[in-house]
Amino acid sequence: MKFGFVSLGCSKNLIDTEMMIGYYKEKGHTIVSDPHEAEVIVINTCGFIESAKKEAIDTILEMADYKNENCKKLIVTGCLVERYLEELKKELPEVDLFIPIKDYDKIFDILDYHHRVVTTGNTYAYLRIADGCSNHCTYCAIPKIRGPLVSRKMEDVLKEAKELEEQGYKELILIAQDTGRYGLDLYGESKLAELLKELAKLDFQWIRFLYTYPEMITDELIEVVKSNHNICHYFDIPIQHISESVLKRMGRIGGPQAIREVISKIRKEIPDAVLRTSLIVGFPGETEEDFEELLSFVKETKFDRLGVFSYSKEDGTPAEKLSNQIPENIKEERHGIIMQTQYEVSEEHNHSLIGKKYMCVIEGVSPDEGYYVSRSYREIPEEDGLIFVKSDQEHALGDMIEVKITNTAEYDLYAEEVQA
Repeated sequence: MKFGFVSLGCSKNLIDTEMMIGYYKEKGHTIVSDPHEAEVIVINTCGFIESAKKEAIDTILEMADYKNENCKKLIVTGCLVERYLEELKKELPEVDLFIPIKDYDKIFDILDYHHRVVTTGNTYAYLRIADGCSNHCTYCAIPKIRGPLVSRKMEDVLKEAKELEEQGYKELILIAQDTGRYGLDLYGESKLAELLKELAKLDFQWIRFLYTYPEMITDELIEVVKSNHNICHYFDIPIQHISESVLKRMGRIGGPQAIREVISKIRKEIPDAVLRTSLIVGFPGETEEDFEELLSFVKETKFDRLGVFSYSKEDGTPAEKLSNQIPENIKEERHGIIMQTQYEVSEEHNHSLIGKKYMCVIEGVSPDEGYYVSRSYREIPEEDGLIFVKSDQEHALGDMIEVKITNTAEYDLYAEEVQA
């Protein structure tokens, strides 16, 4: 039978989809990328925020149209189904089977990472080290959807990493809802630094880890990043806000001083570290003073990368019931101000990179003749900008080359290959 898959949302969802693909291939089924050819279409949904829900519903309706062709079954799974199973059954009769996350055994007999088929090309692969989250931030539905933190045994993580190394991947990206707390449930303490030490012994050009909260960035972790050449000097630190009162209502651990201290420590110990963060504006009760404090912080800190979300009221979360909900027009205004401020920061920062040299991985060919599409350690896939490299040399996907930055665009960079 021919299966087609659509994966929505985050990289953690993508790994679930890759495991499904691997399982069905092993069972002798054919995986197709064209929905016109699929006899069964499986959609793995995201249900984290309002925009993700809308994208999921639109995709389900779009894929339902193919049932008039070869498609015999439409299966929907993932976070949206976990949250709204009964409502979806009533509203979407086009779907033949809804599978919530807790019932994944209905879509395949075993959930085994060794059945994965990596779908991210031949240069990088994600490696999930834990699932779920035990932080219970008041705005977030992830613990309700995915459950509490469940770490994978270190030996299992290392075994899968070794398999990815043997398959030739050059970049390994560790992911979890909260990588900094990896191992707390199994070993009673964070084991991220220890895991990174072991992974650094493998033959990856780059190793990086995403989504580490500031209170879990220890001196040991900073030292491990600093002292291992193949661990990227890149920290993704979702702080969400800097106002103490807002952070308290969000249920975040730590406070403004702790956030500032960890940023200062990273920049002191690893001067070329890239700092990425995500923010929420318009959280219930966010005053103009709170917002101005956040805006000043963005200006003074000058994050290398920054994403911002307007607060979205999520069903079943404590923040949904908070008073002083912010009107949508004010949320959007604040969102726009932060984005414009960060654009100016990024523009200034990108210009400061002109003349600098970096090792880059080739990921594609630009429509502009003679340009390769690449990334350095400073860019994570799908999230950050790209480096467009002018070169007279022939290169294959996955090649590592040295480049010199020559110009900038909005968020992208232009470069030329450094000749040996």
